[in-house]
Amino acid sequence: MAVPARKTSKQKKRQRRGHIKLNQPNIQFDVTTGEYRRNHHVSPKGYYKGKQVVATSENNE
Repeated sequence: MAVPARKTSKQKKRQRRGHIKLNQPNIQFDVTTGEYRRNHHVSPKGYYKGKQVVATSENNE
């Protein structure tokens, strides 16, 4: 079995792992519904770009 010749330093280890992180989703305020939604996604109430594109049970009642 191969064994490393030297211990990997903290700096080298952290440089290698620098791209491993949590990404924050892109969220913006939707003026039509008054809620926050993800960019380029339909809002929970079924609106996209100010128009209703999906009929939800909340809107049908």
